[in-house]
Amino acid sequence: MLDEVERWLSRRSWAAADRTLNQLVAAKAGRGTSVSVVLPALDEEATVGDIVTVIRRELMETVPLVDELVVIDSGSSDRTAEVAAAAGARVVHRDAILPRIPAVPGKGEVLWRSLMVTSGDIVCFVDADLRDFSADFVSGTVGPLLTDPEVQFVKAMYDRPLGAEPGQGGRVTELVARPLLNLHWPQLAGFVQPLGGEYAARRSLLERLPFPVGYGVELGLLVDALHTVGLDALAQVDVGSRKHRHQDGQALGRMAAAIYRTAQLRLSRGHLVRPALTQFERGEAGFEPRTYWVDTEERPPMREIGEYAARRAA
Repeated sequence: MLDEVERWLSRRSWAAADRTLNQLVAAKAGRGTSVSVVLPALDEEATVGDIVTVIRRELMETVPLVDELVVIDSGSSDRTAEVAAAAGARVVHRDAILPRIPAVPGKGEVLWRSLMVTSGDIVCFVDADLRDFSADFVSGTVGPLLTDPEVQFVKAMYDRPLGAEPGQGGRVTELVARPLLNLHWPQLAGFVQPLGGEYAARRSLLERLPFPVGYGVELGLLVDALHTVGLDALAQVDVGSRKHRHQDGQALGRMAAAIYRTAQLRLSRGHLVRPALTQFERGEAGFEPRTYWVDTEERPPMREIGEYAARRAA
């Protein structure tokens, strides 16, 4: 590990308990900062309501830490939108945002569009499939942004159990993302959960970054944030344990391909590999190939979108 990263770990890694809610609320009021929380959701009726309930109760009603709580529905076929609204979130359908630009499937697409319908100076993203959700996922990640003006981007770090096995989750992180970062962006080697979906950043940074539309969004934002504001503006906070729905092996393969493609685009714009992944599933006639296109599209920095610029000016 680089000496620079070791120094960074000692200066820019914290635990959620290092800052109390009262300290965060006082810092927020002192700086006049507003906080938006965004949950991207696709068929998450089983968990999204509990997450919204905890955030509203603990971070909006008990203390005024969060100003805006928005669920972006990515085209759910279940009751995700209804459950989220009943729990107290503002629900916006992905296709209703920037209708001039046709939406494409993907988590990154939803996160990018969320900037258009939120207003907080700090934007915190939280996955909607978390179980046993703790408000520390929000207060922990926004904490350094509220108390340290030099910090621009904060990732949550946590244990990721896989069933009854502690620390065995995050398979794509260990097999794909961590090797890529250590080899090509060694300054980012200190991040415990580089692909985690819980992180917060200043709007002024997010609106300057391109957003990969699919699974590569977390890696893309992290790498681009490093190049835009430097390592010392990045941080991570320990929020405990993360429990969520795990993907099967084939889904993880598609995720890994998208993440590799995102890294490749940032390493070189030329000599790109064919953006498709073939996997095999056993059928009646033996193993049958299934080919999936890898997410390759990226949305431009939001500040380049005319509607966004007009809304900010207003």
